[in-house]
Amino acid sequence: MAKVIGIDLGTTNSCVAVMDGSDARVIENAEGARTTPSMVAFAEGDERLVGQAAKRQAVTNPEKTLFAIKRLIGRRHDDKATKKFTELVPYEIAASGNGDAWVRVDGEDYSPSQISSFVLRKLKEDAEAFLGESVTQAVITVPAYFNDSQRQAT
Repeated sequence: MAKVIGIDLGTTNSCVAVMDGSDARVIENAEGARTTPSMVAFAEGDERLVGQAAKRQAVTNPEKTLFAIKRLIGRRHDDKATKKFTELVPYEIAASGNGDAWVRVDGEDYSPSQISSFVLRKLKEDAEAFLGESVTQAVITVPAYFNDSQRQAT
């Protein structure tokens, strides 16, 4: 029977676990850590870095290193919380065609869900490497304070 993983997609760090008998076991990532920074960076060319690799180069590439994206999930660009958040980050936050808050890197717009999917993909790949089998199902945590729009976007 295929394994189902559990993912805690955090604002700062994320982790993935699997049931091992009656106990949950947190899976170490490719770097050997139990948590993965919830960061995505766009490097030279088409290279996209996720997790620790993105965090390592954040100081030298701040405008293209995306962090705390979870704070934008399901939010409108003109939302008061979005405006405040915009003042705290070095990357550009833009309005999508429907007014949602997206991020812009090198003139290309990405939804917060799309950026989060890059982190989720890394966690899935780390879990597959650990388990030695393909993962097709996952449960993803959602904070209790998220509204319905934020839950759906996650």
